[in-house]
Amino acid sequence: MSAHGRLFAGSSGGMENIMKYFGTDGFRGEANVSLTVEHAYKVGRFLGWYFQKEDHNVRIVIGKDTRLSGYMFETALASGLTASGADVYELHVTTTPSVSYLIREEKFDCGIMISASHNPYFDNGIKVINGEGHKLAPEVEEQIERYIDGETEELPLAKREKIGRCIDYVRGREKYISYLKSVVQQRFDGKTIALDLANGSASALAKDIFEDLGAQVIVRFDQPNGTNINRECGSTHIETLQGLVYDTGADVGFAFDGDADRCLAVDEDGKVVDGDHILYLCGRYLKEQVKLHKDTVVTTVMSNMGLYKAFDKLGIRYEQTAVGDKYVCENMMQNDYSIGGEQSGHIIFKEHAVTGDGILTALMIMEAYLSYGKPLSMLTKDLVIYPQLLVNVKVKDKLAAREDEDVKRAEREVMEALGDAGRLLLRESGTEPLIRVMVEAESDELCRKNVDRIVQVLKDKGHAAE
Repeated sequence: MSAHGRLFAGSSGGMENIMKYFGTDGFRGEANVSLTVEHAYKVGRFLGWYFQKEDHNVRIVIGKDTRLSGYMFETALASGLTASGADVYELHVTTTPSVSYLIREEKFDCGIMISASHNPYFDNGIKVINGEGHKLAPEVEEQIERYIDGETEELPLAKREKIGRCIDYVRGREKYISYLKSVVQQRFDGKTIALDLANGSASALAKDIFEDLGAQVIVRFDQPNGTNINRECGSTHIETLQGLVYDTGADVGFAFDGDADRCLAVDEDGKVVDGDHILYLCGRYLKEQVKLHKDTVVTTVMSNMGLYKAFDKLGIRYEQTAVGDKYVCENMMQNDYSIGGEQSGHIIFKEHAVTGDGILTALMIMEAYLSYGKPLSMLTKDLVIYPQLLVNVKVKDKLAAREDEDVKRAEREVMEALGDAGRLLLRESGTEPLIRVMVEAESDELCRKNVDRIVQVLKDKGHAAE
């Protein structure tokens, strides 16, 4: 154990999800295959009934990203909600964190975001957010599942004046934009910022925000057509932004995912500033500003060992959670910590939000960057990242693969071989049929050798899918 935090060398760190439809990030699936309008209608019917009030109609806000299927799911959800007596406030194309913000600010009963985040366009998802701006409790998700599968009594339909209505709520998005601009204490005059908007939700918001704050903005992938979201762009294809920053001489670049709840950055040299770098930079900045509560940053099991070593030198403590921003958020709220996040770029700034917010993260990076008055590359140079290799293995059955005794034996042997100079993380994806195999070690060769060892066992035992 470190003097300043808890570091686990262990393997899984994940939480088993046994539900049929809902995973770690809502109800996801391929549109019209595993996620249908019938599903969406029933989700709407349940939520409209579940949150009903005696004295007034339930108020529920809905947003979506730019996927082609978003239109039909928006309509299906609205139909179910209004049939159960809820009033629906439609934000249309917006970001996931904007829905969370408006729920809390405008006292909505709950909110729904229609998005599959970084997944390809043919997938979609229904993410339900409660009245506090957090993800819906698992026990409520279980009730929804039982209703979808016809295991509960049919819910009553609203009648006459109790039937809900749909309200165009574009002004809500404008309110969120104003809020984001208000949290920044400095203007960006004289800085050139490159933005990769992933042909997603950020296309509706980001450019105007950065320009209004004085930056010269270079924008790419801001022309969504329903099928090009995340296609060779955004935070999952950061190399595109790297090239843009390098070619244009921008001071910094930011890339978002489809629903803009995560952000990765690129420094002036074209090098990636991932979630660990962001936690390091912003954690250090907040500590120096005496705004890092309990001098602690919340991370997940995917954060690099180098981050913890760098925190030790700064006197910053750290907590470690399972993968998923919901677990980071739970830890932060329970312990009143200021900042937490994931390597993937889901970063939560508790003073301003209760969920990951890609645009807010970019603004906070700019705040720290401008305060130090140094190039971004200089501000992250003391963070030495251990070589890391992550391989996703598509499997037939995640649980069977994870519980296989031969897989467990190989896992133990790899961990023993790495010792204190590395670690192995073996976990199930919460949203896809994947086993994630990640190794950190002192060299790329050691990473590859040990990852390949685990992957080969998964293949030899017949767990790998074609």
